[in-house]
Amino acid sequence: MNPGSHPPLTDPKVTISLKRFLLIEQCPETWRSLDLYLFRDDAVVFYVGQSHLAFARVWQHLLDGFKGRSLVGRFVWSNWPTSMRFTLELLSSQSAQFHAIGHDVTAVEQGLIAQWSPCLNVTHNRQPTPIPPAYRLPNASLRCGRSLKKLIREAERAVRLEDNQPG
Repeated sequence: MNPGSHPPLTDPKVTISLKRFLLIEQCPETWRSLDLYLFRDDAVVFYVGQSHLAFARVWQHLLDGFKGRSLVGRFVWSNWPTSMRFTLELLSSQSAQFHAIGHDVTAVEQGLIAQWSPCLNVTHNRQPTPIPPAYRLPNASLRCGRSLKKLIREAERAVRLEDNQPG
């Protein structure tokens, strides 16, 4: 370990549905060290990315998706409301699982891309997984309005329904 470096965190990770993520306006303190993110469903990873603050970068993708400036954001909104069930994973490059590659965020991101072959990652991805036929392509027309407030209200309703279902 380098002098002045911190010991790696054991396994900092957040796994959350997109609908629940949309209800969180401010990054929780415990998420601030998370610098990697995955958009996925139960069968396939759509995108892997890195950022100093993964929470903020995910929000940026979502907002830029309305304007066509983020492929993954556009994919989310093109598949609304189905995409509410997508899962977001926020990870830390400092996690013990990444010790072998020196906790280097770029190396970790490249490793995750190699592991998962995400549909929407082009760089460092020799064979992107095809987008499953159940989903619309990112260049499809949006399946939702461009009002984030309205979409958040839809997500709130979906979360309430999910929470009130007998377990």
